[in-house]
Amino acid sequence: MTVTDPRLILGPFVRYVSTDRATFWVETSQSCTVTVTTSTGVSVEEKTWGVHGHHYALVAVEGLPQNSTVDYTVSIDGGQVWPTDGHPSVVHTMCEDEPITVAFGSCRRGDTYSEEALTRIGADALVGLADRVAGEEPDDWPDLLVFLGDQVYADDPSPEIVERLHARREAGERAAGARSEDVEDEICDFEEYTWLYQESWGDDRVRRLMASVPTCMILDDHDLRDDWNSSADWRRDITQKPWWEDRVIGAFSSYWVYQHLGNLSPRELENDAMYAAVRSAASDSEREALLADFALKADSEPSSARWSYHRDIGNTRLIMIDSRCSRDLSPERRAMVDDVEWAWVREHTLNSGKEHVLLGSSLPFLMLPGLHAVEQWNEAVAQGAWGPRVARFGEKLRIALDLEHWAAFGKSFGDMVDLVDEVVVGPSAPKSVVWLSGDVHCSYVAKAQTRVSTSTSLYQLTMSPFRNPLNLPIRAVNRLAIRRPVAKMLARLARSAKAEPVHAEWSAEAGPWFDNGVMSLTTDSQALRLEVDHASVVNGRQTLRTTARYDLTPSGVRER
Repeated sequence: MTVTDPRLILGPFVRYVSTDRATFWVETSQSCTVTVTTSTGVSVEEKTWGVHGHHYALVAVEGLPQNSTVDYTVSIDGGQVWPTDGHPSVVHTMCEDEPITVAFGSCRRGDTYSEEALTRIGADALVGLADRVAGEEPDDWPDLLVFLGDQVYADDPSPEIVERLHARREAGERAAGARSEDVEDEICDFEEYTWLYQESWGDDRVRRLMASVPTCMILDDHDLRDDWNSSADWRRDITQKPWWEDRVIGAFSSYWVYQHLGNLSPRELENDAMYAAVRSAASDSEREALLADFALKADSEPSSARWSYHRDIGNTRLIMIDSRCSRDLSPERRAMVDDVEWAWVREHTLNSGKEHVLLGSSLPFLMLPGLHAVEQWNEAVAQGAWGPRVARFGEKLRIALDLEHWAAFGKSFGDMVDLVDEVVVGPSAPKSVVWLSGDVHCSYVAKAQTRVSTSTSLYQLTMSPFRNPLNLPIRAVNRLAIRRPVAKMLARLARSAKAEPVHAEWSAEAGPWFDNGVMSLTTDSQALRLEVDHASVVNGRQTLRTTARYDLTPSGVRER
């Protein structure tokens, strides 16, 4: 039997970076010791821990100089494994209270870059961003790259993954609960989720991008299954499926490992009971049991786990809101986030102490106006405004048409408007409150105004997809939704169902766009600056082209 040296499977991915700290995430082929060594002389070792035959480490490095570009290497059991191409790998630390640039987007299908795939779903905006960053100096890079949901598609994997699934099914290796034909072509357990992450982040260009630009992430429905937690009826049906428990364990366990841990700061990691339990477990099987119990409880009792988090970066606070797991689906009191989660959101929004507040939500807070009215109407009729028979139809329509954004949770929408009204008054009001979102497979800029007169800029920025374009008929619906006559007609429909009044006004100032792309927001002290980029293939290379540049001011959008 030949013993092979451990190797790097995925990573290193720079996850958290502050003025003096950084975390580095890796997956390795076997148990080993991972060492991150920096050009400043700081070196940190971390032993991997294993689950389901996979091995991981999150290395926290402290004592880095502020606002500096720091070279680093990664070694496994003493042998250097990164960088691999002779070019130095670097991380750039933050500067306290300075403007930052946040690049963001969502909805990225795993697939190849064959000519057929590029024709079918287009160029990959993340590869385009990687191509751009590779030619820039570190000072010009985004300070943060935000993934706003649907990082993987468990319910609709690529043809290559489906082929592997079929081979695994035929070999009798599928998850015990996955005996149903309706999930034959879907991801069913932790092992199969690892394939999605390796496909999504294993490309050399994406890997180099994530090895230098810090990332933070939040999950959405396709990380588990389409329409996840859209309604109580949906949950009642899905939880009866024989494969659901395995899917939940695989989805939450892998999300915790691949995405959530890196969202946390070193201090938060030190105080995280689940992380401590996983690292100190006596065996891989004990870790697997811990994660399985954690996953099932997180699904059935949302308040038992928190996926929301915040980051203070320069002059900005990012508050990432879990708008999928922590919902209250009781028909009589639907809420996008439950009371426990909302109290956390309020606390971290009201006490930011920063010039700019970014509220990340995979689902847009402000939809295109016509679509907002449709979702208001649907919630009202599903609640019984037009009688029980129409209510049953409304509930089915909610699931069929994905009517499950903030607009479809009227109480939560009103709570958010009330929160903003509190935030934007007084001498400590931030210069801007901006919602960052994805999900809807189109992109737009909306300016908002609530009941309070304020100099704080209020904007919804929606960027979707990274790579998963809408089909043409749905694009036409979105274009109709921004037209004033259509929006007014649909608003009357919502009022006819006695939908709650909306104490905010907004309009789409730019967009919608439908191509694969990425937005970049700079939180300048004078005005927010926004760049909208879309991906294309030029001479065989996937690149970004700049579609528009805007200043986002309290009075409106100005093209630059």
